[in-house]
Amino acid sequence: MDDSAIRTLLETTFAPWIRDLGLSLESASDERVTLRLPHADKLRHAGGVICGQVFMAAADTAMIVAISHALGGFQPMTTVSLTTSFLRPVKAGDVLVTAVILRRGRNLVFGEIELHDETGALAAHATTTVMLLA
Repeated sequence: MDDSAIRTLLETTFAPWIRDLGLSLESASDERVTLRLPHADKLRHAGGVICGQVFMAAADTAMIVAISHALGGFQPMTTVSLTTSFLRPVKAGDVLVTAVILRRGRNLVFGEIELHDETGALAAHATTTVMLLA
């Protein structure tokens, strides 16, 4: 997929509340995609930090985009597992979400996602398994 196809995927394939996160393509290569999660007050809880649910949704979305990119286009798939470790709170600035495909089998894809704050510090780390349905 080229950058335009990835942007279209982000704008049309995901649920409206995922699109409301404002994720945008930062970069893409063979087995890796980086998305930018822009700073937005609506993503923060009462403590002033980005909600963990936002990080998990962004991580899951980035992996779906990375898999679609590697396959040359979107195909039906579902997340089987997503395990997230929250390493530091993020109060300000954009977050870069990088999804890497570790192994792609016939039906299952295993991946890893890192979320870095505006200083480059690792804020969250996730591992995932996604099942291809088609």
